[in-house]
Amino acid sequence: MALHITGDTAADDLLTNNPLALLIGMLLDQQVPMETAFAGPLKIEQRTGAADAASIAAMAPDAFLEAFKQTPSVHRFPGSMAARVQTLCQTLVDDWGGDAAALWTDGDPDGPEVLRRLKSLPGFGEQKAKIFLALLGKQYGFTGAGWREAAGDYGQEGSFRSVADIVSPESLTKVREHKKAMKAAAKQVKK
Repeated sequence: MALHITGDTAADDLLTNNPLALLIGMLLDQQVPMETAFAGPLKIEQRTGAADAASIAAMAPDAFLEAFKQTPSVHRFPGSMAARVQTLCQTLVDDWGGDAAALWTDGDPDGPEVLRRLKSLPGFGEQKAKIFLALLGKQYGFTGAGWREAAGDYGQEGSFRSVADIVSPESLTKVREHKKAMKAAAKQVKK
């Protein structure tokens, strides 16, 4: 399994090989392009030398924020997102021994249990948790019973709804088209 989300080989390799990086990328995936969000973990590692939850959680918040602000910034809202990443990492240290993959491996959980675990993380609401669960099932080898159902529409085979469905430049285009159509439909409802 190799992820192809960012178009940057080094960033995608980190996402493929470091479950924490993948989780942080998902956390960052709001109000920025998907590629920017999921390239964020590589920028964090390059700027801080940290790629594990304990090291990130233990960093001085001001120093971590400075790493986020360097050009190009990790996120368009460096202050709030740097704090969210550190809070997520501290939660992983406190609740999961610093092991992000334990969320979907510890105790051989089924899909609904992984969804519950994801929703308990800071910064992971219902939609983000379902998208991440779909990403785990579609591209990261998670096979827990009921994951597709727990992921809702994001778990559908052959859909192009989210980052869970990006496996190539062509699929990225289809996901972008779907998101654009959803935004247009939402605007029509508001009128």
